[in-house]
Amino acid sequence: MHPILNIAVKAARRAGQIINRASLDLDQIKVGVKQQNDFVTEVDRAAEAAIIDIIREAYPEHGILAEESGATGDSEYQWIIDPLDGTTNFIHGFPQYAVSIALAQRGMVIHGVVFDPSRNELFTASKGAGAYLNEKRIRVSRRAKLEEALLGTGFPYRAFEHVDAYLAIMKDMMRKTAGLRRPGSASLDLAYVACGRLDGFWEFGLAPWDMAAGALMITEAGGLVGDLSGEAAHMDTGNVIAGNPKIFAQLLQAIAPHLTATLKA
Repeated sequence: MHPILNIAVKAARRAGQIINRASLDLDQIKVGVKQQNDFVTEVDRAAEAAIIDIIREAYPEHGILAEESGATGDSEYQWIIDPLDGTTNFIHGFPQYAVSIALAQRGMVIHGVVFDPSRNELFTASKGAGAYLNEKRIRVSRRAKLEEALLGTGFPYRAFEHVDAYLAIMKDMMRKTAGLRRPGSASLDLAYVACGRLDGFWEFGLAPWDMAAGALMITEAGGLVGDLSGEAAHMDTGNVIAGNPKIFAQLLQAIAPHLTATLKA
């Protein structure tokens, strides 16, 4: 494992310990609201602080973009951190949440970790070196037809301007696929595409820290990730489609008729 990836894994596991300890006594956790349906807990903040401490100790010159504390530092290297992706699930004791840590060099993600602390599943990837789940190599699924595919998605929960287009796509996908799932943690959904548990995924309005690590895992596992036109601008637009190569192409095609001018932008 690359030394930088080792640091990311150490940071993710430390955050996971904080999250697991807190999950034993959810009633004691203070919850704040950032905006409608967007929650933050003291656990998010403590996990993020632990991650940043470990990264800063190893790489003090690197920049950081973290969900709770924003962007700091000016370097060709930037760590992109979501300390607890799936906070709403966590608050409810619904065990589908993850720590997501990625490192970008000049805007290109080169290392990524997604850690599911409740299942002790560690997904890792480095550019050009493949993707792994608990040190075992993973690949995207081989399903070739959309009607056989199990897809993941994320419902709009903060911004509702695209809800009609989203519902039209969802209705279409219900008819055209084997099933849809909305587990509630985008980084974990993307990791599930990388290891073949999901055949494809789409969501609108994500932040870079939701996608950075998981998207690298998919490409390193032989899959494709793009924005709604199939281009590699998902980190900028926040709109993402992912899947194994055959499902990715069919998903793009199926979603295209439902897109509005604002969603294509």
